Amino acid sequence: MTRVPGLLLLLAALGAAAQPARRSGFEDMSPQTRAMQRDDAQNPGMLWVQDGAALWERAPGPAAASCAGCHGDARVSMRGVAARYPAWDETLQHPVDLAQRINLCRERHQGATALPVEQQDLLALESHVALQSRGLPVAPPADERLQPFRVRGEAAWRERIGQLNLSCAQCHDERAGQRLAGSPIPEGHANGYPLYRLEWQGLGSLQRRLRNCMTGVRAEPWPAGSAALVELSLYLAWRDRGMALESPAVRP
Repeated sequence: MTRVPGLLLLLAALGAAAQPARRSGFEDMSPQTRAMQRDDAQNPGMLWVQDGAALWERAPGPAAASCAGCHGDARVSMRGVAARYPAWDETLQHPVDLAQRINLCRERHQGATALPVEQQDLLALESHVALQSRGLPVAPPADERLQPFRVRGEAAWRERIGQLNLSCAQCHDERAGQRLAGSPIPEGHANGYPLYRLEWQGLGSLQRRLRNCMTGVRAEPWPAGSAALVELSLYLAWRDRGMALESPAVRP
């Protein structure tokens, strides 16, 4: 286990206490869409959760154990896990997000191949794991090894990109609550992913949304699964700390 200096833990606690009130994108949705998210019988994301629950119990091959074979009941073993990702991987010596952790488990412990980014089975497993932390506060690890990656993620958040020469911060920090093309600009929190977007008519990951935003400002999106996307996700988790996890959320 990594030893984290007491000062770092103290700073993390003080940072969490000082975190300004954050407004979830849930608050900016129409009453109909909020009702859809609240009711699991209406929330389309629960279809992926159900598929993920079935995959959790199913071995990926005849000689492999299922997720449940190692971890047991996800409602117990996975509670709080999604709230702590991205997190450090000891072997790779860099942070990984939850989808990458699932694929690493497949490769290292199940003898299975990694699932492609945004593939439906991977989204299903990620959403099933994330559901077990719904309602818990986002709690990024106070691990000093993550700090340089988080710093790079914050720099990416503030960097102007694309033909429109805009940064994430200019929209979601400076202009949050204003309107763009008639729609409210949200604060840009990541506490609902994977989530169902009505625009997509399907479930998608945080990486998909970040890549969409890059396309929206007419920038070349980073490759799916890239280290830069994980670093930005790591910063967003720090920015969201203390907010309730909502996955599978529903957004317009």
